[in-house]
Amino acid sequence: MLSPDRQAAPARQNPVRFTRAAGDYDVVRRAIAHIRGHWRDQPGIDTIAEDAGVTPDELHALFRRWCGLTPKAFLQALTLDHARGLLRDSASILDASYEVGLSGPGRLHDLFVTHEAMSPGEWKSGGEGLTLRFGFHPSPFGTALVIATGRGLAGLAFADAGEDKKAFADMRSRWPRAAFVEDEAATAPIARRIFDPRLWRADRPLRVVMIGTDFEVRVWESLLKIPMGRATTYSDIARSVGRPAAARAVGAAVGKNPVCFVVPCHRVIGKSGELTGYHWGLTRKRAMLGWEAGMAAA
Repeated sequence: MLSPDRQAAPARQNPVRFTRAAGDYDVVRRAIAHIRGHWRDQPGIDTIAEDAGVTPDELHALFRRWCGLTPKAFLQALTLDHARGLLRDSASILDASYEVGLSGPGRLHDLFVTHEAMSPGEWKSGGEGLTLRFGFHPSPFGTALVIATGRGLAGLAFADAGEDKKAFADMRSRWPRAAFVEDEAATAPIARRIFDPRLWRADRPLRVVMIGTDFEVRVWESLLKIPMGRATTYSDIARSVGRPAAARAVGAAVGKNPVCFVVPCHRVIGKSGELTGYHWGLTRKRAMLGWEAGMAAA
């Protein structure tokens, strides 16, 4: 359960940037809700801003600061036609070979990640004997719950306002026998590494520890091969893991991904270009894809 007394978070790099990012997402979420309902009409910035509760100038500045795109370009990044475009050549992306220790040289402006899987015994035991440290931190996509072991990042989740306990309970249920220790001092540097693109460095890859079944880990490894600014389908992933008829099982494994965003399950969409489901909400999935469109275009 959550500790009654949270440890004070350490001094963070760019605290204004991260605090502002948390507030930015509230506005972005409202803007996306309007865009989602009216994207076929290509609404103007005045209309979107009014629904988001800010002025047009504030909305324009927010999107430029938040993801490097104008509101119009962000709207286009969320349309069905754009989603379909992300799928081009998705099969060849997953079939490509990748360098050992890195997800691949094609992940332009992306996180550099190296990963390992825990033993099947550690997974089957429900994490018994494992100590997981966790902390809540502001992020460009709302409050982020970061969970780590001494070996690296083991979990990343998101919580909407007032739902910290719900997000924690969801993650804790994945490893019910592990010991959870609230330690924001330990997880704050990891949060910075995840969400600040200036810290995405090939010579200092972010280590991720995957805790799941053999099949789930293979699916999650395939997710790491999807470059930023691209997308793929469940059937393409099924083929890449040698189970071409297992698209439904792949979908279940994608949904259980405990390290969202870093292991980019948000880049998996339906064959038609529909975004389909997302464990942390379709609005957040849209926000991630739009934010990444800005990063990839920088």
